[in-house]
Amino acid sequence: MSWDKESGNKGNPWGRPGNDAPGRGPNRGGGGGGYGGGSEPPDLDEMLRKAQQNFRSMMPGNMKGGFIVAIAIVVIGALWLSSGLFVVNPGEHAVIQRFGEWKTTVAEPGLGYHLPAPIETAEIVNVEEIRKMNIGFSELYSRGGEGSTRDIPEESLMLTSDRNIVDLDLVIQWNIKSAEDYLFSIRDQENTIKKVAESAIREVVGQTLMFPIITTGRDRVADRTRAIIQENLDAYNSGISVKQVLIQMAEVHPDVQDAFQDVQSAKQDAEDVKNRADAYREDILPKARGMAIQMLQEAQAYKQSTVAKANGDADRFNSVYQAYLSGKDVTKERMYIETMEDVLLNAQKIILDSNGGSGVVPYLPLNEIGRNSSAGAKARSNAPKQNGIMD
Repeated sequence: MSWDKESGNKGNPWGRPGNDAPGRGPNRGGGGGGYGGGSEPPDLDEMLRKAQQNFRSMMPGNMKGGFIVAIAIVVIGALWLSSGLFVVNPGEHAVIQRFGEWKTTVAEPGLGYHLPAPIETAEIVNVEEIRKMNIGFSELYSRGGEGSTRDIPEESLMLTSDRNIVDLDLVIQWNIKSAEDYLFSIRDQENTIKKVAESAIREVVGQTLMFPIITTGRDRVADRTRAIIQENLDAYNSGISVKQVLIQMAEVHPDVQDAFQDVQSAKQDAEDVKNRADAYREDILPKARGMAIQMLQEAQAYKQSTVAKANGDADRFNSVYQAYLSGKDVTKERMYIETMEDVLLNAQKIILDSNGGSGVVPYLPLNEIGRNSSAGAKARSNAPKQNGIMD
């Protein structure tokens, strides 16, 4: 380093005057300062170099570089060991892997520790979060937060058992029930769930008529689909639990909408005719049943009366027969008279007297007399009454 040689400051890098220079003698006169008038300021590089030399001189000779390295190693080791700390929040599981192989799963919330990487690693999995997957459509959101949907025909169009095409959108809600199975048993978990769900819904729709799918049978289709999805995922040991399957939309394909409406109108007409026929049946059947019961009761009554009459005639015959046995002549004559009364009651009767002679046959018109007497009696009964006395 250079300094002013002509100033007489030989061997003094700070530019200070010697003992014989002005300002350094016993009388410190002459107006000279501490660094001598006209000398250069101190050099900073030289000052730093001397400071380093003084620090090294304070250290023992065998620990000048090793001590710093040891401190650095201790700090790095502490940081490496502290990297094994992890926190498990409520609803989360920590899957611990040792050299990539599953070791244990920590389910208790709180602070945990594992050996630092690369010996062990911890992956935190949220097992209580309900995750959602859309099939048949996708959701789009604008910058303003407004949402819209876009149909995916290759996922939503399905063939029913009656060879109709239905457009169906559904939502799968699921969560994780086993974190280690979810991470290690299947690869590309969400894509696997989607493929299994598409296969299950097409299986169910392919075995169901279209009309129940688009009307009142949605719940049955959704429940059966959820059961098939869960069964297949359990067979894969996926560690996934399907909570619910929701059918968002189910309708016929737009290209056959008009034809479908015609078919539904025809079915409605047929249903109306069937309902009217059922109403007529419900009206006529009770009447027919009532008439049948009435006829049956009348037949039973006729049967009972006929049997009772026959029994009465038989009893009467038996009584007559017993009377006949006690007096045959009298019984014969009485039976003859009663029989003749029955025979001649409504017959035209002509009475001939054997004592009338052999000339003119005596004739007694009993029928005309009976008719005339009956007509007279009827006329008298129809005649007006005066003062309560019949004419």
